[in-house]
Amino acid sequence: MLMLSDILVSNKELESFEELLPAIQEVARQGERFFRIDVKPPFSDTPDDWEDRLEAAFSGLLR
Repeated sequence: MLMLSDILVSNKELESFEELLPAIQEVARQGERFFRIDVKPPFSDTPDDWEDRLEAAFSGLLR
């Protein structure tokens, strides 16, 4: 199971919420089937609908 905190720890170079989305998409492309949002992203540009956007990135709904 992919956990958001694992992505954040392993990608410390990420500086914004928008940079986080491709990192999540890449892990999903590698075959991860489950995603758990266990922390709020610590970025100043994190939007109000951040949970929905992360789920969409993982499930491939972003264009």
